[in-house]
Amino acid sequence: MTSRPAEGVATGSAATDPAACHCRMSRRVLLLPAAFLLLLGGCDEKEQASSQPAAQQPAPTVVVVPASRQPVTQAAEFVGRVEALEKVEIRARVTGFLRDRHFQEGQVVQEGALLFTIEREPFEADAAAKQAKIESAQAELANATYQVERGRELIRTNTIPRATLDQRVAEQGVAAAAVSGARADLGLAQINLGYTEIRSPITGRVGRAAITRGNVVGPEAGVLTVVVRQDPIRVTFPVSQRQLLDLRRQYEGQGMDAVRVRVRLPDGSLYPESGRVNFIDVRTDRATDTALVQAEIANTGNILSDGQFVGIQVEGKEPQQAVVIPQSAVQIDQAGPFVLVVGDGNKVEQRRVRLSRGPAGQSVVESGLEPGTLVVTEGAQRARPGAVVAPRPASGDLPAAGPVPAQAG
Repeated sequence: MTSRPAEGVATGSAATDPAACHCRMSRRVLLLPAAFLLLLGGCDEKEQASSQPAAQQPAPTVVVVPASRQPVTQAAEFVGRVEALEKVEIRARVTGFLRDRHFQEGQVVQEGALLFTIEREPFEADAAAKQAKIESAQAELANATYQVERGRELIRTNTIPRATLDQRVAEQGVAAAAVSGARADLGLAQINLGYTEIRSPITGRVGRAAITRGNVVGPEAGVLTVVVRQDPIRVTFPVSQRQLLDLRRQYEGQGMDAVRVRVRLPDGSLYPESGRVNFIDVRTDRATDTALVQAEIANTGNILSDGQFVGIQVEGKEPQQAVVIPQSAVQIDQAGPFVLVVGDGNKVEQRRVRLSRGPAGQSVVESGLEPGTLVVTEGAQRARPGAVVAPRPASGDLPAAGPVPAQAG
């Protein structure tokens, strides 16, 4: 019977050769220290790399611009309506047939110009009848006066009693009153006759005729046309009490002449003429906490029309010195607007500021920043408060300051 080698026992010369086993073990012992040394060397290099001071890294470059003091014309934007200084609805004051129209729609008419004519004949006849009544009453008065004079002569001779004379004097008074009443009726008839000529009470531009000739017109017929005085014209706009107080403090002691009003047309352009504020309402709207402000402005070219919806820009006549910075330097978080500035040692600092709108691409700093302070306009994402940066001046100059529209409200 053959015997099999036990499981797990190596067969052959390699398993039984003691020299070969000793050689393999020696190589393993030699390789372990070498690998350990390589591992230690790699760790040392990482520690050395990570232990390099941060100051050896180059400082990030940022673009800075000095906050500058410039003459700025502050302005505030509002929304308003154009209103005519005078606007008259032309109506008929007597009833009759409309005979003629004496104007071209849209033309400028002068005060007293004839606009419409109502049929005159019925009113002329009525005036003539009233004149006849005056003449009849005057005749009655003359007869009554004669009777009084005759009675006074007869009373001296006791021909008539005293009561008869008193009655004649009373009849004279009644006749005189009849004359006065007839004259009043004639005056009313002449007034109605004058109303047959409808004239413009003001100088202005006449509108469209609502009724053509041949129709019956009267007080109940409605508006025949409208005459509007367009030059000068006025604009009205609501101003919040907060802004009204700001404007009053800003121009304290200078009066309404310290500001001027410009109109922004529907296409965005500014109307060339400027006006002045001539009225501020004494009442405040309780629903909106605003007061109505009125300004008068020239309208030579009739560009502005009654009821037109326009933008209103209120600005000071004289520019004022203000600290101005580029809008690109402004950042906003939950606490409000702030800027990053470069201070001593090129360290970055955060400054909270109060701003208002400035010229195109700029902001006016009301508080929080002094003139000459370097503000970061580019590279703010690489700058952190307390970090050291390498400031670089921006190329070009700041644009010239102009009117500064501020938000209303």
